[in-house]
Amino acid sequence: MTLTEELKHLHITPDPGAIARAQDRWSHVAKPLGSLGVLERNIVRIAGIQADPLIDIEKKALVIMCADNGVVAEGVTQTGQEVTAVVTENFTKGDSCVCLMARRAGTDVFPVDIGVAGEVRDLGVHPLIRRKIRPGTENMAKCPAMTRQEAEAAVRVGMELVGELKSKGYKIIATGEMGIGNTTTSSAVLAALTGCPAAEVTGRGAGLNDEGLERKIRVIDRAIALHRPDPMDGLDVLSKVGGLDLAGLAGVFIGGAVCGVPVVVDGFISAAAACAAAVIFPDCRAYMLGSHRSGEPGMERALAFLGLETVIDGGLCLGEGTGAVALLPLLDMAADIYREMSTFAQIEIEEYKPL
Repeated sequence: MTLTEELKHLHITPDPGAIARAQDRWSHVAKPLGSLGVLERNIVRIAGIQADPLIDIEKKALVIMCADNGVVAEGVTQTGQEVTAVVTENFTKGDSCVCLMARRAGTDVFPVDIGVAGEVRDLGVHPLIRRKIRPGTENMAKCPAMTRQEAEAAVRVGMELVGELKSKGYKIIATGEMGIGNTTTSSAVLAALTGCPAAEVTGRGAGLNDEGLERKIRVIDRAIALHRPDPMDGLDVLSKVGGLDLAGLAGVFIGGAVCGVPVVVDGFISAAAACAAAVIFPDCRAYMLGSHRSGEPGMERALAFLGLETVIDGGLCLGEGTGAVALLPLLDMAADIYREMSTFAQIEIEEYKPL
């Protein structure tokens, strides 16, 4: 049975009773109503996802999908493909921006080789999960990035990882990625899914100049015109103009819904993968949390597509999962207030009432 067939008969929603009880709890906490904004709504969302108003986000994981993209042959990046393997190795030794942030945030890091072109050494601090579907994708400007079967296999990797992490007690998962060329594939995926011009959702990535940006947009337009991906079929879009990292992340978002685990969207690349996941399995939207507004121009459209709010608006565009991890301590703070703060009744003052 194909993944599409499996998911077609599955309908999952967060628990309405847990949501109502979480909303009620916030209404009694001794502070102005709604004054923690999106953080309050995220806590309510987590309660519904976990089907428990006594939320638990203590054990945290970051899943980093790492893969190469054949489209780099079109000159759409500043660096060569070999950088993907180098940075992936750095994840395994804890030597990257997101690894240092995750350490501070009390989050365990799980780098995944789902499609790095070269060999990747495991340097031991964060053991490498080896789930390579193939060593990088094809050049989408000339042929489909991968087969539909390969895209489905990558999605299943992400879904399976969520199940494995849940069985080990992880309560919330942040998403990250590494893959030279993946802002190009992300823009292509989002343009294909939304029908908007590539120029509206394509940015400079790691620092392209004007000429490089124009080339990147032309490559995306050419790939979409060549392959005509079906916007109603997320696997078709991923296989034709996506990447293995995006497909793996899409599986993480779908797996979050299937397993009842909240999954945090990082920046633009993660959001593009989330959009593909939402087309493959629409129910998974309700199991996502937004983290930050990426500096990439397509982020606003992706967030609108997903119906997500973000907490952080700092112009972040580093990737790796840095924005998603940055949200986690804020969620911890909000959760402490939610669980431990005195109620109006306990301090004997009148509750705020909506006006």
